[in-house]
Amino acid sequence: CIGENGQFIVGVHKPEFTIKNLRDHDHFASLGQLEDGTVVDNTVNFPGDDLYEPCADIIYEIANPFPFRGTTYINSAWADTKAAQPETIKISAPEPCSLIQNFERFKGNKSTGIEDKKALLDILPHPLLIALAQASSDPEELILLAKKACNILFDPRDRTPSGIRFKKNRQRAIIPDIYDYELFEVLVNNKYLPDDYKNALVLKPGVQGKNEITGEYLSQNGNTHVFEYLRRNSYIPWGHFASNMANDAIRYSALELSLEDMKGIRHLYYQRAFVRLAQSIGINIPGKRGCLAQKELEDLRSKILIKLELSPCTPLEFNSTLWGWNFGFGFAQSGHRLHASHQMIHQQNAMVPKYVQTFSGKMSSSFACGDLIRDFIEQYKRTTGKPFFETYLTAIKNNTRTDGKTIGESSLIIMEDDHTILFAPKAQVSEWELQLMPKTACGNILEAGTHMRESLDRAILTAVKVLESLGVQMVTTIEFSKRFDSKNCDQRLLYSFLPILPHAPATFSEAQLRWISGCYPEDFAHICRAAINNLK
Repeated sequence: CIGENGQFIVGVHKPEFTIKNLRDHDHFASLGQLEDGTVVDNTVNFPGDDLYEPCADIIYEIANPFPFRGTTYINSAWADTKAAQPETIKISAPEPCSLIQNFERFKGNKSTGIEDKKALLDILPHPLLIALAQASSDPEELILLAKKACNILFDPRDRTPSGIRFKKNRQRAIIPDIYDYELFEVLVNNKYLPDDYKNALVLKPGVQGKNEITGEYLSQNGNTHVFEYLRRNSYIPWGHFASNMANDAIRYSALELSLEDMKGIRHLYYQRAFVRLAQSIGINIPGKRGCLAQKELEDLRSKILIKLELSPCTPLEFNSTLWGWNFGFGFAQSGHRLHASHQMIHQQNAMVPKYVQTFSGKMSSSFACGDLIRDFIEQYKRTTGKPFFETYLTAIKNNTRTDGKTIGESSLIIMEDDHTILFAPKAQVSEWELQLMPKTACGNILEAGTHMRESLDRAILTAVKVLESLGVQMVTTIEFSKRFDSKNCDQRLLYSFLPILPHAPATFSEAQLRWISGCYPEDFAHICRAAINNLK
């Protein structure tokens, strides 16, 4: 993936081939007509002789720097078009959508009464209700849909929503009285639903269940407020934590997030990981109940590092973190959920145990995705004699255009400071993928000092804001980190931002780790740099 000269290796397919014609019969037919009456037929589809293709589209094959992530294939015909007009690398914003307003225009701009509006929504088949809840930008329409989705309680004084009615299920458990769960879930993720409805139906602490709030970050000016929820019965073994923007700091867009918001969300991640680590190795935590100040957090991190450096090393039961961010929500009218998001901006984290016990009583290594990087960079060092991440950083800085041309942008770097670098990877596993990593030896958040953490937080926020400004509505972000008790100084913390784009479903190619792209990473990096300038 990276040559000894510190350059990315790019394979170039220049297809030229002959195909023997094995067809038995011709099936000629008329397909239609041009405006002047000229017949359009399918003669070209039934050649009489063998076929020769002298120069099909050039395809660039780029092995991912991390082999377990497969290989990227860039179609030159698609990418050359984008290179000529890089400003076209964007997704158009959705048009305003309102069924009721369109219906009124259809009637000649005659106002429709509330009962008629309800009746209009009542006759919609369920798939169309789902599509409307997803696409509508009309607050009045969304309020009517909310009343169809669940049993809402209203303040008798001003008729504002005050909560949701609850009921007991067959097991006598108290649950919200929701008539249509799919409609409800799509609706409460729509940013155009008025905030008082969002708060009453889904944001107020406790309305989604009994998950305890175990942490809180509140900025001095009060504009940033984040809750940490404990998910006891999690799909992640040993539970996980979710850092959510609180209901008095509503954020449904990355562009609405401030740097203080991101600092708060990430602070709860750092705090929870450091506190759990400290407790596991016998370090006392300050007795007060409350959020640790930045200095307290840094002091705790230093104590953990000192304790882990003692000989013999203090054994860790949980020696790695798991962190991820599902940003954005999508639900198709077919019933397919397009992204595993949750209302508001939220991020999840957990601790990963070192071992898991099997039925036979033996201890097996527990999986953490950062281990895949560890295994590869050890292999890379044995093969080349060079540390991988230093070589990777050199390749990023020495990059030349994928298409080999000297005209056009060549840099992959989007933003950097003394601590981190945000860039477009040469081989993107999702079209428009971004990556972030430290510029110095830092393999996990425990090795990240205050300035490194601040740099990471700023770059994570920038990455998602840039993607959203280009029209991306859904982004999955994951962290690859080193085990806390690893002595490998080469492995670095790595974040991957994976947009989910329209017209780019996961198909057999992606299942085979063959990632198809129609854009050169250098042109995408150029557009991202321009987007950062526009955000300032």
